Amino acid sequence: MPHTTSPFSGRPSELVGRQLAGYRIEREIGRGGMAVVYRAHDLRLDRTVALKLLAPELARNDVFRKRFTHESRAAAAIDHPHIVPVFEADETDGVLYIAMRYVEGSDLRHLLDRQGPLPLAKAVRIAAQIASALDAAHEHGLVHRDVKPGNILVARGTDTDHPEHAYLTDFGLTKKSLSLTGFTTVGQFVGTLDYVSPEQISGRPVDGRCDVYGFACVVYECLAGRPPFLRDDDMALLWAHQNAEPPALTQTRPDLPPHVDGVFVRALAKSPDDRQDTCGAFVAELRSTAGGAHRAAHPPTERVDTLPPAPEPPLWARPVFGGRP
Repeated sequence: MPHTTSPFSGRPSELVGRQLAGYRIEREIGRGGMAVVYRAHDLRLDRTVALKLLAPELARNDVFRKRFTHESRAAAAIDHPHIVPVFEADETDGVLYIAMRYVEGSDLRHLLDRQGPLPLAKAVRIAAQIASALDAAHEHGLVHRDVKPGNILVARGTDTDHPEHAYLTDFGLTKKSLSLTGFTTVGQFVGTLDYVSPEQISGRPVDGRCDVYGFACVVYECLAGRPPFLRDDDMALLWAHQNAEPPALTQTRPDLPPHVDGVFVRALAKSPDDRQDTCGAFVAELRSTAGGAHRAAHPPTERVDTLPPAPEPPLWARPVFGGRP
């Protein structure tokens, strides 16, 4: 790819129709500060892919390149129905790229912008799928660190019982890797701060419970239509994640069962030790509250016998109490 044409030049049409590492670029489908995503055609295997090109300055950091390649390959090794498969992660002409499965549909960010707060049942369905993906990644030693609506893809499901199929994406571009480039210094994070855990902010070691916090922020937004913390500037938002209690979800959604507030209090605890151990455990608690709401809204149906009453048994067949018939 000629050096005069950059995927970050602001003129993405210049790359449409061109070839990059065996892929013919068809159109831009997403853009952020650190990457641009294109729909592309894999010329070798004759298939459509999502091709993510990382900012050129990232490729100039040798340590980042090595970590990026390692984490991308680790993500590619996870075979899970709710993780976007990574086909290839490499470098060409000074540009790092990731080729992934192309998913027809929208990301959760666009879905929330279009539909607003989701019904509890729908939010739980999507959350359960992403929770299973995150827990699978944790079992492989990967912590996502950047769970947000833009990294969750929602495609059409298989049937009425499974109307959505959700995918988790973007394992190869973690905050830990980006910190090696100087993009994540104190007070500066790549992407939004709405979902960052307190331990990430303070620079403490992180494990899968870091993703429990970020994931809970995402699910909170699915139900409330806004993240748990809203502040006027970044430093105030960072302080809130570390010190403030999230507003009770039922203040915004009084239609939700009251026990849902306690589920989020645990998931958004400042200390990882006070949270649910896994994303699946968080969703299980959330589903339990949803089940309780369903039962409360639909009282048990009373049985109505339509058969005629049974005839009186003969005297000799009646039970005997105290020696009398």
